Amino acid sequence: MGINVMLLNPPYFPQFSKNSRSPAVSKGGCVYYPIWLGYAAGSLEINGHTPKLVDATAPKEMMTLEQMVTIAKSFNPRLLIMHTVTSSVVNDGKVAAAIKKVLPNCIIAMVGPHVSAVSENTLTISPGVDMVMRKEYDLIAVEVANHLEQGKSYESVKGITYRNEKNEIIKNPDAPDVPADYLDKLPFVTQIWDKHLNIRDYFYPSVLYPEVTIITGRGCPFRCTFCDWPQNFTGHNFRSRSVKNVVDELAWIKENLPYVKDIMVEDDTFTVDRIRVKQICQEIIDRKLNVTWTVNSRADVDLETLKIMKKAGCRLVCVGVESASQEILNNIKKGTHVTKIEQFFKDTKEAGVLVHACFMMGNRGETRETIQQTVEFAKRVNPDTVQFFPIMVYPGTEAYEWAKTNNFLTIQAENWENWLLEDGTHNTIVSTDKLTANELVQACDDARRNFYMRPSFIAAKVWEGITSPHEFPRLVKSGLTFFKYLFNTSKKASLGETNQRTALPVIQP
Repeated sequence: MGINVMLLNPPYFPQFSKNSRSPAVSKGGCVYYPIWLGYAAGSLEINGHTPKLVDATAPKEMMTLEQMVTIAKSFNPRLLIMHTVTSSVVNDGKVAAAIKKVLPNCIIAMVGPHVSAVSENTLTISPGVDMVMRKEYDLIAVEVANHLEQGKSYESVKGITYRNEKNEIIKNPDAPDVPADYLDKLPFVTQIWDKHLNIRDYFYPSVLYPEVTIITGRGCPFRCTFCDWPQNFTGHNFRSRSVKNVVDELAWIKENLPYVKDIMVEDDTFTVDRIRVKQICQEIIDRKLNVTWTVNSRADVDLETLKIMKKAGCRLVCVGVESASQEILNNIKKGTHVTKIEQFFKDTKEAGVLVHACFMMGNRGETRETIQQTVEFAKRVNPDTVQFFPIMVYPGTEAYEWAKTNNFLTIQAENWENWLLEDGTHNTIVSTDKLTANELVQACDDARRNFYMRPSFIAAKVWEGITSPHEFPRLVKSGLTFFKYLFNTSKKASLGETNQRTALPVIQP
């Protein structure tokens, strides 16, 4: 029989992207799929339970708290799993309390990197929440659901932090990583999207629209100090789906979702195993799938691999460059060299693969000079699109401990509401001994203008829209969003507004 399990991305700000690496309302209009809730829904489904995935924030007309509670009451879940992040955990705790009022017997669990890092704090500030499922929870959710179905206590389940009958908070040992062989048993997450969500609600500025997001491998073996997901959620042990399973999903998308223009592979680092990458590409080529896809990668992929990726339909790679200062790259344990990064950009141009490059300002060793060095580097290597953003340091990461130890945090760190500005965009919470938070924000704004407003770049984008009709809708949507952002930031600057947060509205139960 199984039980009803609701998987919820609760209402907060419209188009608030919790599965972004910097969860907030995006300046570029980006709306991420609730990817981990999707995989957990599939895991519950194949184990006999009935999942219902609800994303309250993705539609432009965001679901209200009342609408969401009505849906929950109608579905009557025995277990509700709620994804939360650092900047939304207070709001989401109030959502949990509102649900608890109408469904007092429903067990409510929070999931995500933030609560995995600070599970006891989460339960302390969220009395409506019964437990935290820490890290990857595909199998934890099934085990808890099985216990509830059988009327058994879930207190022995590994990987949870829970509130017992005495209102004591108990943290059980970690659960093992979800094994690689289980990944092939899960339904294709695109089947979950098709069944539960409106695919047209989701948008990445650098990806063709409409798109779907999948994961082919979990965990990242690299040790970047700032990266939240490997340190708090997926870990550093890389596990992957089989080549056939991955390509079978691409074929399913091609056949069943013909309107989808791009497939975003949201692995932390798709190119960890180059042999596997080439095998996937060759399988796509051999099966003549003719699909377009985009991946996350490091800026160190060799030309041979890039060429076969392009041949197999890879349109764009998203890479974290972070800085053009080798000292900073060493400080953040990036494990690469500036000269190698520059060669990567030359190779992508030769292979015909587009690049979306991310640059982060404010890491250890950052100065005005290194920022200028990075901006000039970005213009020189000239990726298709860029992001410049101030460093975000999340609880549980090495970067957070660095900022906390050096008194660089500009807010009371555990007052999680302070992590957002009143419009839902990220607050900049780090001021270093060299650069204030406002200076970092201004540097990023200046860098975006400096990069995107170059006449040569604008001319190239106009020509791209003329000669590549499939790129035209993305260019128009992204361009309008960017110019709206430029107008708003210029208006704020003229009014003398700063990066300081004022009162942030939260949902009241």
